Amino acid sequence: MVKYGLDYTRCRWILPLLLGIGVIFGIIALAGRGWLESQTLPYVHRASLWESCSRSDQGEEWSCESLMGYAWGRAAAATYLVGFILLVICFALAIIAFAIDTLRFNFIRGIGGLLFVAAVFSIMGLVIYPVKFSTEIEMTGINMFSWAYGFGWTTAIMEICLGFFFCCLPNYEDQILGNVKPTYFYSSP
Repeated sequence: MVKYGLDYTRCRWILPLLLGIGVIFGIIALAGRGWLESQTLPYVHRASLWESCSRSDQGEEWSCESLMGYAWGRAAAATYLVGFILLVICFALAIIAFAIDTLRFNFIRGIGGLLFVAAVFSIMGLVIYPVKFSTEIEMTGINMFSWAYGFGWTTAIMEICLGFFFCCLPNYEDQILGNVKPTYFYSSP
């Protein structure tokens, strides 16, 4: 990407595209019911960020309890949601930043900083949830944190990695804009 510059049409939109993928993963984590699931038969427990559902061994209907009744449930949901909202704001700012013909590199560095803040909020929610869930909610059998919880961690990791890219990109401003003379390693005799 640095070799061809950000004006190279296929490379210009890679970072906003990756942010868009992070937004999609965040939506999956927020809406998914697979934050915690029973691992072995009988499958008697499943939970999302918003509620915990259980049933007896005989396969009755699921009875669900909102996690918003717990202070830690509200804290986990709020911190993860704030991280997600900041990610969406970064996505919108990245679209604006890369759509302008003249790149504002300090603006791009600000997006990177905001991504780190989003990652901190997301990780706080992702740590509060399992620690308090496993101590406050009675679980039977073997349970595992499942696919939607994994999407949440993937979103947080993407926020950190993309934060580094957005913060380091202005360091290569001259190479990106083509202001550096090429150096040749051939010397004539």
